[in-house]
This record gives sequence, C-alpha cells and structure tokens, in this order.
Amino acid sequence: MLFDSHAHINYESYTDEERAALAEEISQSDVKYVMDIGCDLGSSLQAVKDAGEYPWCYAVVGCHPHEVKYMDDMTLELISGLTKKPKVKAIGEIGLDYHYDFSPREEQREWFRKQIRLANELRLPIVIHSREASMDTMDILKEERAFSEERKSWFPKRPGLNGEMVDDARVLLHCYSGSAEEAWQYVKLGGTISMAGPLTFKNNKKGVLVATKIPIEFLLVETDSPYLAPEPHRGKKNKSVYVEYTARRLAAIKGLTYEEVCAETTANAKRFFNID
Repeated sequence: MLFDSHAHINYESYTDEERAALAEEISQSDVKYVMDIGCDLGSSLQAVKDAGEYPWCYAVVGCHPHEVKYMDDMTLELISGLTKKPKVKAIGEIGLDYHYDFSPREEQREWFRKQIRLANELRLPIVIHSREASMDTMDILKEERAFSEERKSWFPKRPGLNGEMVDDARVLLHCYSGSAEEAWQYVKLGGTISMAGPLTFKNNKKGVLVATKIPIEFLLVETDSPYLAPEPHRGKKNKSVYVEYTARRLAAIKGLTYEEVCAETTANAKRFFNID
C-alpha cells in the first residue's frame, strides 16, 4: 500500500480523458491514497471535484507562491469555504519561491502569512512549498505560530523515537530540498518532511543525507506529479504510480524493506491528513 502525499491530478493541462486514464491507472495500482494539491482557486476547485469522484483521492486547497499575485481577500474567503467540502484535509500548497519569483516576494510573504493564519483559524494541517527561501519560510512559520504550543495542542501526538509520543504541528515540508540540519530542526518543532522523485537522482547527495538522518517516523513520500519524475522516468511526465520508485530508494537508503517503508509512510500520511 502506497500513499502519494502530493500530486496534481488537478493539473490544468490535463484533458478529461488524460485525467480519467491517470485515475484508472491509480485505481489498478498499489497506490491507495493520493493528495490532490491546489495551487490556486481553480485547481483547488478541481481537487475538490476529483476527491468527490475517486475514493482514493483527497483534496488540499490553497494558493501557491507563483499564483499569489492574483490573490485577493475574496479568493481567500472562497478557499476557506472549500475547506467545508468533504475530503478536504489541509491548506496548501502555500509558501515562498525565490527561484522563479513569478510573484513579487513581498506579496508572497503577505499571502503566505494570511494562509497560515487561515490554517490556524480552521485548525487544519499545512502543506509548504519552499524553494531558495529557507530562512524566510522558517521565520514566517514561527512568527505566525505554526509551531506554537497552542497549535500542537489541537492535534494528537505522533510516534517518535523509541516508542515515545511527541508533539505534532501538522506542518509538512513538501518535496524537501533543504539541508539535513534544517530538516531535523523542522522535525523538532513538530514538522514533517516529504521526499519526492529527486531522491532517486544519482547526484542528489543532499537528499540522501536528509533521508539518512531523518527517522522514518517523520517522513512521507510523494510524486509532485506531473513534475519531477523519478529515475528511470526522469524527464518524462510524472504519475502517482511512480511514487513506488521514491519509496524503494528510501528503503535502500535506510536499510529497510520496501514493505516497511510503504507501511510507515502510509501510516504517517494518514495520521498527518487525519484519514481513518
């Protein structure tokens, strides 16, 4: 059993036929759960629609930093309204992207803060996108109380090392690309780390170090499809069924069986997104 914790079944360039074909492939695979992640109002609406159509699909709604230049208070209110729909499990993907700067950085920071506040108001998990903005991402999350004791009190504790139960802030760093030291800092604050297809890339020493250092109790796997296809499909359009390659690579790095990684990461993701 596999859980693709971050995908874009809602990808705007998919035709209805392509989306249906992807859904059928998932239905016939070992992937039993997929989080369909919103990037703006339109994709969030599609994610909610997908979640209603496919039993394995759940929705996350929010506005990606690339798209916040189009945000306004009414859009935020509409996103808030979507959280009342069945199978909507988190706010995301939200955050900062200083690599492309498709939206002005000040606007990115403003709407990142507002969407964290929305997640806190609704007591929902948060899915974070952070690229070349590690310091600002961490600072804003702290300043907006994403790791506060109050927020952690809203969620059940999670299994930690040696069987102990530890606080969970329900903050997920998706497609994590930072350092192992920063990843451990997030974990200590109550965060969760998700590994994607780049973990399979031969030159990704940083990702291997993160996978080595962070205990399996705090890790998820994802595709970020249709982006970032893993080896041996690198350069092609990614699909949720390819999450298997990331799980197998994670198992090899950690000295676990593939079945152990599937079980652990699925349990972690179900707990994070509050899926029975």
